[in-house]
Amino acid sequence: MEVARTSQGRSQVADAAKSGVSQEIKTHFRVCRFIIETGVKLGMRSMPVATACTLYHRFFRTASLEVYEPYLVAMSSIYLAGKVEEQHLRTRDIINVCYRFFHPGSEPMELDGKFWELRDSVVQCELLILRQLNFVVSFQHPHKYLLHYLVSVRNLLNRHAWSRTPIAETAWALLKDSYHGSVCVRHPPQHLALSVLYLTIQSYGVEMPSGELEWWQALCDDISRGEIEDIMSELLQLYDMEAKCM
Repeated sequence: MEVARTSQGRSQVADAAKSGVSQEIKTHFRVCRFIIETGVKLGMRSMPVATACTLYHRFFRTASLEVYEPYLVAMSSIYLAGKVEEQHLRTRDIINVCYRFFHPGSEPMELDGKFWELRDSVVQCELLILRQLNFVVSFQHPHKYLLHYLVSVRNLLNRHAWSRTPIAETAWALLKDSYHGSVCVRHPPQHLALSVLYLTIQSYGVEMPSGELEWWQALCDDISRGEIEDIMSELLQLYDMEAKCM
């Protein structure tokens, strides 16, 4: 597998592009689902998985699917994210887990020429990602903001309202799902965290205490309701995309 696409791969992407303008978005959705599922099988923590998805999305902000093989970029993003987040993963483990993703029930790859060729491609692609991102590969994720916001909301609500509604669980799940799309690289992390929480509270119809400021303004004062609604719309579109990618 090469870093750049083969002529056949470029032809497939070109044909897919003709079938609809959302084909590129669908591809990125599927590949990020691959990253998340692979991360689970590799025992990766949530932050390395988030970093891997962010690396992938940032790479393809300036790179073309017609030129680069997305699943190879994904594999290299996982490998690089492990280094960035200090959860080092062996290339052999990454390759074997990814290989079984495409070949369910198969045995691990033999240490033959095909394996070493793929390993070299992953390493070369890692260097390509580094150069493409100007070696800026450490990111501020929404996770710490969401944790802080959840603590604040729990303190605002009475104990019974908090305990009977899975606000925290749902918000974390929404945040994890957000990495399927590029919303994670197009908005500040605090805005994404707040929008995830706002969507959760709105979905459950939880009534928040009223005051001079809206509850969300007290948590984050540099975002408007319109911006929150825009981000929520993007998040909801990802769930619509999931149905289309089945």
